[in-house]
Amino acid sequence: MEATPVTQDERTFAVLAHALQIVGTFIAPLIILLVKRDSRFVTFHALQAVFLQLVYMVIWVVFFVGIVAVAILGAAGGSMSGPPPAFVALVPLAWLLGMMGWAAMLILAIVYAIKAGKGEWAEYPVLGRMARGMLGF
Repeated sequence: MEATPVTQDERTFAVLAHALQIVGTFIAPLIILLVKRDSRFVTFHALQAVFLQLVYMVIWVVFFVGIVAVAILGAAGGSMSGPPPAFVALVPLAWLLGMMGWAAMLILAIVYAIKAGKGEWAEYPVLGRMARGMLGF
């Protein structure tokens, strides 16, 4: 994509942006994004990692609000002898979907960290186009 070659320093920071999101959620890539704002390569990769973490966080919040709503509505509509059946079914399902999402996020982070280490302008599905549009290239 870019005519200028990507330096080793830029590749290292791009790798860190992808890899550190595993333990630092959106905060680690956001810090890298702010510190290395002068590098288009690092900014592009860090912004994708921030977007991925924010999408993952929004999905978790939606699941959590849905489970709480089911619990409240079930408790309000029936006896207090136990949790509503829908709540009992949704909690394991939400956990399973959350772990599948985490595994997908982990795989994306590792694969794109490797690509960034090679100096590739690799895009996450959907989020890469959003990052390019936001950065204007």
